[in-house]
Amino acid sequence: MPAEIRLIAPCGMNCGVCAAHLRKDRKCPGCYGEDINKSASSIKCIIRNCEMIKLSQSKFCFECEKYPCKRLKQLDKRYRTKYKMSMMENLESIKGIGLSAFIGNELERWHCIKCGGVICVHRGYCLHCGAITE
Repeated sequence: MPAEIRLIAPCGMNCGVCAAHLRKDRKCPGCYGEDINKSASSIKCIIRNCEMIKLSQSKFCFECEKYPCKRLKQLDKRYRTKYKMSMMENLESIKGIGLSAFIGNELERWHCIKCGGVICVHRGYCLHCGAITE
């Protein structure tokens, strides 16, 4: 599985723009990676460990009969409020245009125009050069 695809979590989070993945030391490999370097909260994540996802072998929450569940709604609200990014919009985009097109859009959306690095969703700026998003 290509790295970009492995970095899209079941909830629709692009782990490639997460502060834990972008840090220099102990880089988190994303939800589909090994648990090495993951925070305890990431390892215990209710969505990542959802039995419905595991039982159906679905890759994304929108494939679940309980979509959107309470936990996903809570996560989406927090990210929309704090980080101006919506998990449910991401999932709807993946569902509508496909994973490859979604990843292409994400690469453009989070691309630092100053240095070519990645804008961190949690910080709102490029961790490489410090450029701030508009």
